[in-house]
Amino acid sequence: MPHYARDCMKVAWPLPAVVMTLGLLMSGLSSSAPTPPALPAGWQPRLAALLPATSQTVTLLERRPSISTVELQLRVASVGGNPQALQQVIVNAARGLQPTYDERLGISREDFKRYVVFQEILASTGKTFRLAVTRDANQITFGDGPLMNGVLKGVSIDLKTGEMRGPEGFSARPTSVTPSTAPDQGLDVRSGFQWRIAGSNATSGNGVRGTLSLLQLTSGRVVLSYTRTSMIRRSVDTGELIVEYTR
Repeated sequence: MPHYARDCMKVAWPLPAVVMTLGLLMSGLSSSAPTPPALPAGWQPRLAALLPATSQTVTLLERRPSISTVELQLRVASVGGNPQALQQVIVNAARGLQPTYDERLGISREDFKRYVVFQEILASTGKTFRLAVTRDANQITFGDGPLMNGVLKGVSIDLKTGEMRGPEGFSARPTSVTPSTAPDQGLDVRSGFQWRIAGSNATSGNGVRGTLSLLQLTSGRVVLSYTRTSMIRRSVDTGELIVEYTR
């Protein structure tokens, strides 16, 4: 094979991977993103109050596997199942062990599998640090620092319009988060905001798909999380940062 042909092959082979990544970032999106519903009156002061202050002290959270037995307990109680057998299942689940079926529970093996729910909960890592963030009257901008792993680097939020913009060159408008109670996940949400950002540009090699959530809990604490897959100049990075703080 001529040398120039081999050189062309070396240059060309990464391009399908880039196109594939851009396609994955945009999968499931229509040609035009839907307009987010209008935010309720008075949302700007609430947004400004929930977002972190400059150099905000935060606690790092992480996702941990958990086994929920709430539905199982209700079901076993309704059929008069054996309390000792149920207690053993609860103890094993609390220890993170795989619960095993016991016919003394009074339910079928299929029901047992359906009522034992595997999920993730948010838990504190015990690590605190100062968030690399600056803000003025108009905008809040995130940087990078220890334990942040570049996840929020270059992300900004306009305090007047609520628009979030990422370093990839794309933006998103916020939507309101409705109150919800999720005790199994350790979250009791009073209110909040969420941004779903997505976009790609094959020419620049930039793209992003991510979700930024800002949640106020009934305890008064605030949870800020950003999960995203980012591509800048065809370099792909996936990351997640979840922190908790008080404002």
